[in-house]
Amino acid sequence: MSRAAKLLAVTTVIGLGASIWLYLDNRSLRSELASAPAKVAPPAPTDLAGSGERPRDAWLDATRPRSAEIPKLATGEQPALPEEKKESRLDRRARRTEEFAAMFGRHDGETEEEYKARIGPMISAGLALPRMRAVENRRLAEEKAGVTPEQSAKLDQAFEKTYGDVLDYTNKAIADGLLSPYERNVAGWLDYAGGLGGMLTEAQGSIGKILSPEQIKAMSASGFEWGEYLGLSAPWQDLKAPPPPKPNN
Repeated sequence: MSRAAKLLAVTTVIGLGASIWLYLDNRSLRSELASAPAKVAPPAPTDLAGSGERPRDAWLDATRPRSAEIPKLATGEQPALPEEKKESRLDRRARRTEEFAAMFGRHDGETEEEYKARIGPMISAGLALPRMRAVENRRLAEEKAGVTPEQSAKLDQAFEKTYGDVLDYTNKAIADGLLSPYERNVAGWLDYAGGLGGMLTEAQGSIGKILSPEQIKAMSASGFEWGEYLGLSAPWQDLKAPPPPKPNN
């Protein structure tokens, strides 16, 4: 496999993985924010003019001894909150693996259609913003490289075959357990990325037949990566459901 193919494969997997990770992290932060206790605003000062009492001075109250106003606690141990258990990096990794399995794994009795109806919109929503940025980056890079509308349309047509090959390959990897939502399989991910390199090499060859070497160089010099773009633009929401989890998962 050529160096360019390996780079495209790695950037594709990293782009997809980073998008899913950010989606999960954002979901976790929203959950923590929703469960945080709400702050209660202090009561507004009350006008005591009609009650015959003198209004209290905040400055004098702060300097006046308050021992008589605060009831003493009964003798014995002072109340204390339970110690919060700190989560280690390994604990956090295990928790997020479980969250990923619960989100992208197959539920008990869930059919293929039910799975796709549940996961498809979730993936589309999670990748919506990264996809918009990828499209905009491609547009800017094509402008700098002088890519014509006809060339851009030919690229889109060539990528349709790439997307189909990538989805077929990914579905097979999921069915064979190479990619599993139930466990961390780094060796499987690397194996998957290696096989993806051949498809991206073919896509790169199609790009070279449509764009000139100068145009390709100009787009690359602008910071645009075809591997990242293809990884985000592929219709991942159309993937098939994974097999049900094994009893020990």
